[in-house]
Amino acid sequence: MGIVILVSRASIDISLDQFRRYTPAVVEPADFDRFWHVTLAAAAATPVLVGVRPESTCLRLVDVWDVTFAGFAGEPVRAWYTRPAGVQAPLPAVVEYPGYGRGRGLPGERLTWPVAGYAHLLVDNRGQAGLFGHGDTPDPHDGPGGPSPATRGILSPDDYHYRRLITDAVRAIDAVRVLPGVDPARVAAVGNSQGGGLALAVAGLVDGLAALLVTAPFLCDVQRAVELTDASPYGEIARYLAVHREAEEAVRHTLSYMDGVTFARRATAPAHFGIGLRDQVCPPSTGFAAYNQYAAAASATPLREMHTYPFNGHEGGEAVHVRRQLRWLDAVIRSAGAIGLRRTGSHP
Repeated sequence: MGIVILVSRASIDISLDQFRRYTPAVVEPADFDRFWHVTLAAAAATPVLVGVRPESTCLRLVDVWDVTFAGFAGEPVRAWYTRPAGVQAPLPAVVEYPGYGRGRGLPGERLTWPVAGYAHLLVDNRGQAGLFGHGDTPDPHDGPGGPSPATRGILSPDDYHYRRLITDAVRAIDAVRVLPGVDPARVAAVGNSQGGGLALAVAGLVDGLAALLVTAPFLCDVQRAVELTDASPYGEIARYLAVHREAEEAVRHTLSYMDGVTFARRATAPAHFGIGLRDQVCPPSTGFAAYNQYAAAASATPLREMHTYPFNGHEGGEAVHVRRQLRWLDAVIRSAGAIGLRRTGSHP
C-alpha cells in the first residue's frame, strides 16, 4: 500500500514543510487502552439493536428506516438507515457522524452515500440537538464543567461528554453490522469536523474497519488547538478555563483520553483525509498531526491520502472533495468485493 500527500501552499497555521513533518508528542495516558476497553465492554453488555422502523418519505429512489441502537450505558441513540430503493443484495455501508451541534436531521437530508450505492447510517449526536440542526437523542448525564457539549463534564474523563459520544460512535458500527442488507466486512466510518474526530476514534477502537474518510477533524492535537484558536468548539474550552483557572490540569487530563492523534496511532484501515489550509475552527496542523501519525502502532502502513485546499477554511473542498471521496472509497471497497446492486426487493 502507498502513501499519497497532495498539498498546496497557503495556510493560517505553519508552513507546508512543517505540516509534512509535524508529529507532536501528544500526551497519551498510561491507562488509555484500559480506559476505553472498560468503557466499551460496559456498553457491549447491552444488545446493540433496539429497534428498526420503516420511515415514510416522499423519496422514490431510497428506502429509509428509523433505527434505535444502544449506545453508552445502553442508552438509546437514534439514526437514519438509508439504502437504494429495492436493492436486496448485501451492500457496503457508510456510517456517518455529523458535526458539532448537529444531529441526524430529517430523513433524506444527506443522500450522497445511498445514491452512490451504499447502505448509509447517519448517527445522531446525543445532547447536541438545536445548536445547528435537528436531533432526537438526549444526553441524560451531568458532571462538573461548562454548559456546552465541548465542556460538559470536562473535569473528569469518566464524566466527559465525548466519552459518551465516542462510545455511541463505536456502537453505531456494531449496529450497522447487524442490520439486514449490510456486508459487515465492508463498513466505512465517515465524518467532518466533530464527525471526523469521532470517525478517527472509531478507526482506533474498532477492528476490521474497511475504510476511514475524515475532513477537518476536531479533537486532534486538542491541547494545542485550544491555544491556537478562539473559534468554537475549542474556544468554548478556552473560555471555560478563562473563568475556571484552577481547572486547567483536570481539563488537560480529560482531553488526553479523547485526542484523535492517539486514536490515529492505533488505526489500521485505509484512510482519506481532507483539510482546508485556512481553517480557523480546526487548525490545519492539528489534522496533520493525526495524519502523520496514522497507523504508527500498526505492523504495516495502510493506504492513506491527504487532500488540502489552500484557499478554503473549515468548509474545505466541499463538492470537489466529496467527488474525490466517492472515487477513492469505490476503489477501496471494490478491492474487497464488488458492490453488485440487485433490484429485487427492499430491506430490512
